[in-house]
Amino acid sequence: MQSDTRKKLLELFSEANGDFISGQKISDILGCSRTAVWKHIEDLRKEGFELEAVRRLGYRIVSTPDKITANEIRLGLKTEVFGQTIYFEEEVTSTQKMAHQLAHEGAKEGTIVVAELQTAGRGRMDRKWFSPKGTGVWMSLILRPPIPPQKTPQLTLLTAVAIVQAIQEVAGLVPDIKWPNDILINGKKCVGILTELQADPDRVHSVTIGMGVNVNHERDQFPEDLRGIATSLAIEKGEKIKRARLIQEVLLKMETLYRQYLQHGFLPIKLLWEGYAISIGKEITARTLNGTIRGFARGITDEGVLILEDHDGTIHHIHSADISL
Repeated sequence: MQSDTRKKLLELFSEANGDFISGQKISDILGCSRTAVWKHIEDLRKEGFELEAVRRLGYRIVSTPDKITANEIRLGLKTEVFGQTIYFEEEVTSTQKMAHQLAHEGAKEGTIVVAELQTAGRGRMDRKWFSPKGTGVWMSLILRPPIPPQKTPQLTLLTAVAIVQAIQEVAGLVPDIKWPNDILINGKKCVGILTELQADPDRVHSVTIGMGVNVNHERDQFPEDLRGIATSLAIEKGEKIKRARLIQEVLLKMETLYRQYLQHGFLPIKLLWEGYAISIGKEITARTLNGTIRGFARGITDEGVLILEDHDGTIHHIHSADISL
């Protein structure tokens, strides 16, 4: 109940857009006493929100904390479904693991799990994902799409487009996508995406999309073996980025593209993805479970499968592989 009240309060401040709201108006809309309003305001201050209180004018938010909390994500969130239910933890083994459990327990579509620190973050093929405290966005989103299981890889490509668009909007940087799930800036990786599903052979129960974004890492915060291949938005931009703002924009872009996808299919997403793809038309090496293939990336199929033409002119359809340029 208290979290619902806090959510309404943050929506009020968001709609006020920096203007004052009277304590009486807050009290009337929330259906609580002026004393309870004051307590909610003090709780926000403890979280790092700077609020100004002026007699006869009321309250307004002056600045928000440079941290991720459920309240910070809600303040200014413009989605209708994605992110409307938030599970925030200071520390988890992995947001994917927690989201899987929530999905199994019936969590609604659009539910997100966000953590400040992952102790066992992971990427594709069970690789470790470096996710220290207070630097990045470590988040998982639960979807329940009415699509057959074989189409779920398309959601990885949709997510990549959404994150690229969000980074452009918030940081003013223009990333590249490397099939299937890496996002690069100046040739270095800054985002990883992990898509996992719970399904029967003919029906998807849930899809959990994990996103790891290196946001405010400094170069010396990366382990030595990653410094040559990894980067962060702050390194590339030259200034820190508001992580909660980035989360809001990712969720908004994803919700928009997801609705478009369910209504019009994969083709509009495919065209957007190809516009950001760094490997299309280039010579690449694909390391699959069945061996290594070298050739030219010719695009992706309508299912999101990579089309690779080797030097003999043979066309290969790559469903899963490590790609190097």
